[in-house]
Amino acid sequence: MAHCVVPQAEEILDKEFPVLDKGFVRLVDYLGGDARIVQSARVSYGEGTKSTREDGALIDYLLRNQHTSPFEQVVLTFHIKLPIFIARQWIRHRTARVNEISGRYSIMKDECYVPAIEDIAYQSTDNKQGRATDPVPEAVASAVREKLEAQQKEVFTGYRELITDNLARELARINLPLSTYTEWYWQIDLHNLFHFLRLRCDGHAQKEIRDYAETILDITRRVAPLATASFERHQKNGVTFSGEELAALKALIRGEKPALADRDLARFEEKLSSGRQL
Repeated sequence: MAHCVVPQAEEILDKEFPVLDKGFVRLVDYLGGDARIVQSARVSYGEGTKSTREDGALIDYLLRNQHTSPFEQVVLTFHIKLPIFIARQWIRHRTARVNEISGRYSIMKDECYVPAIEDIAYQSTDNKQGRATDPVPEAVASAVREKLEAQQKEVFTGYRELITDNLARELARINLPLSTYTEWYWQIDLHNLFHFLRLRCDGHAQKEIRDYAETILDITRRVAPLATASFERHQKNGVTFSGEELAALKALIRGEKPALADRDLARFEEKLSSGRQL
């Protein structure tokens, strides 16, 4: 198989999928798909299975048993427009290749992220890096949006004045807010993409990056549907137990009380109730 073409992926190449108020995700290119994964795996032991059902079983086996190298044969390249504060979380995933627009060479567009009314929340009292679930009154949320927009406008007015005064672009940009939109090309193999999606689709991730992750997950289904289904089954919607938690689970099955301390028991019960990787 010299070249792997996936019709569903071809249909969405270069199509912009909107995210947040001004952002998007676009699949620029891809290398391989489900067929590439099974072809790569079969190099190890010959031709093997052929049907789609058997291909799916093989992919499921590979992912379930953490045979990761065949998934690294599939590579996706995205063009993404996102706020800088999300980009700084995103770049922590150091297994991708990234090329980002530079404010040293380009004049930054006056485009900033302003959260929707329903996404404005108070600080959580039990999560230092999260939002409370209690709703914010609409009048308060509207006032917050107006303040954010006014602050962004003031900063960009000053930025444009510095640019007009011929100040070096690398200096003129330094006061721009984290809400400013940036753009990059982001290329990553499927194994590491699944790791990104497992973490960033999780409910503990910031809402804005979850929106991007869910969009990328939808695109990935087009490129490698069998592999993505297996990922969702075993990783995204699965859960991992520690040795102590496994013993507690066996105790529950026997009708016994789990021998876990209070904090460990709470974490164990959260895993059971959520069905998600924590």
